[in-house]
Amino acid sequence: MATTSFTAPKLSSPTFQTLCRNLPLSLPIPKTLSSFSFHLSPFLSRFHLHHHHPTPRFHPRRLFAVRAESENGAEPLRHYDFDLFTIGAGSGGVRASRFAANFGASVAVCELPFSTISSETTGGVGGTCVLRGCVPKKLMVYASKYSHEFDESNGFGWKYDTEPKHDWSTLMANKNAELQRLTGIYKNILNKAGVTLIEGRGKVVDPHTVDVDGKLYTARHILISVGGRPFIPDIPGSEYAIDSDAALDLPSKPEKVAIVGGGYIALEFAGIFNGLTSEVHVFIRQKKVLRGFDEEIRDFVGEQMALRGIQFHTEESPQAIVKSADGSLSLKTNEGTIEGFSHIMFATGRRPNTKNLGLESVGVKINKNGAIEVDEYSRTTVPSIWAVGDVTDRINLTPVALMEGAALAKTLFQNEPTKPDYRAVPSAVFSQPPIGQVGLTEEQARKEYGDIDVYTANFRPLKATLSGLPDRVFMKLIVCAKTNKVIGLHMCGEDSAEIAQGFAVAVKAGLTKADFDATVGIHPTSAEEFVTMRTPTRKIRQSSESQGNMGHEAKTAAGV
Repeated sequence: MATTSFTAPKLSSPTFQTLCRNLPLSLPIPKTLSSFSFHLSPFLSRFHLHHHHPTPRFHPRRLFAVRAESENGAEPLRHYDFDLFTIGAGSGGVRASRFAANFGASVAVCELPFSTISSETTGGVGGTCVLRGCVPKKLMVYASKYSHEFDESNGFGWKYDTEPKHDWSTLMANKNAELQRLTGIYKNILNKAGVTLIEGRGKVVDPHTVDVDGKLYTARHILISVGGRPFIPDIPGSEYAIDSDAALDLPSKPEKVAIVGGGYIALEFAGIFNGLTSEVHVFIRQKKVLRGFDEEIRDFVGEQMALRGIQFHTEESPQAIVKSADGSLSLKTNEGTIEGFSHIMFATGRRPNTKNLGLESVGVKINKNGAIEVDEYSRTTVPSIWAVGDVTDRINLTPVALMEGAALAKTLFQNEPTKPDYRAVPSAVFSQPPIGQVGLTEEQARKEYGDIDVYTANFRPLKATLSGLPDRVFMKLIVCAKTNKVIGLHMCGEDSAEIAQGFAVAVKAGLTKADFDATVGIHPTSAEEFVTMRTPTRKIRQSSESQGNMGHEAKTAAGV
């Protein structure tokens, strides 16, 4: 049974209660004007519009919404097929839809048919992260790490009669089987929540109507959560390049691969292919990888990856790709041409997937990058249309999309206007070695706080003492000098993502350096370094240059 709702003039609470008492319906007087439970009566049946659609699932806690939006008097009672119609069943869309259904709303989600590679006609329940992002990427990181672990094991007494060999087809088959399992789990999650799942491509027709492959569905609210897709620059020969979608589902392992880009996706795939014994070349326009990350982290991860055999070509921009008669590829840059690549991958960013959704025709504002503009509650310029996740290009991380989806459901169906909280969002780069971070970089902290204390540690981990490999770990704390609060935490080294997740709670809670110092460490671990750093590597003061371990003269000049 569908939810029925109508738009009413702005009414005071007493006026509204009087109206309710005069209606020929058994309606409880709500404490707020936003929603109240009801049972449909014959009185409402004459207002129903008839659509050739599947009947939405009945939910015993369905809400009857009264919206005070009309400025020019009462509008006629309007029936909607659903309270919420979500376009896109990725992380944010599934979270918002499931929570909304649990809160009593009638919800539908539309999504394209499953495929490991996205297109205008394929997608799949679970979205980018589950099907062609975080999950398959991490599985391939696991696969690629074994080669380094085999090398480490020699120092611990392990010997191999033959060199271990990797079977690419086994990895791909097992990875794809897992993706099929996961998309089934996501479908089951929606089904158990009472969400109607519709397969097909959704397009917004008007502020309350969605067209899915020719069938029209009406909804009180529409949510856009279609994510983003990889972007390949338009250069000669770009048709020979692959993106991250294709890189996760190649029929054979690359023998020699060029990766264009210096962001986290580029570094993660560089580590994957290098670990699986491909020859890897990374081409970046900048002098360093990972623009926007802490400068010391950028330096450290680049050095460590180079030690593992990855070749970096800095300050080189791609100009053309040429395919030879033997099928090999050449990459031409501003510095010259390198030949003999089996694959050339572009990891040059992702763009919001907003084309052909009908958004601009109904008044939804989209910025020059294709992202949907939203307010702090994820509402677009059309009051009944909302957007969460990468399509809004705020912080493009799966857990952030989950947070935005949950906040939206509370805002719409719990009478709890909830803003997503973007403070101290932790993140990780699953490069090899990996990076974990939360809070501000040193550069950001200098601008925001001025006076900061910086603590760093750069050491050889215990495991490397026997492996004999040149692996190192870098860790960094950034502290506000005035409040003693830890405002940034960064690590590059084994298990950094797991460690950063734990410490993110402390940074989010606003704990001080004194709190860190008072915490007993776990020994022997790398993580204990974060609670045993006692002496600042340098002190940054607005009135002077950095100080700390700088020599007697500098300390004296600063009054230390």
